[in-house]
Amino acid sequence: MKELVELIARALVDNPESVEVNQVEGEQSIIIELKVAPDDMGKVIGKQGRIAKAIRTIVKAAATRDSKRVVVEIIE
Repeated sequence: MKELVELIARALVDNPESVEVNQVEGEQSIIIELKVAPDDMGKVIGKQGRIAKAIRTIVKAAATRDSKRVVVEIIE
């Protein structure tokens, strides 16, 4: 999951080297924290949060085979 989010985020931003992804695993859920440069925050969130929602949808679809709940958080 971490690699998937990192791949998508690096393709969207202007500073791909500033993308950081942390994955915290629990028993039934996985939390993925995505951190990008402040200038690229708008590119990752998108208008009305559409890109952020699309990223979350892709990750949730990929997580169904593991039977785990995935939460993607975009942090500064």
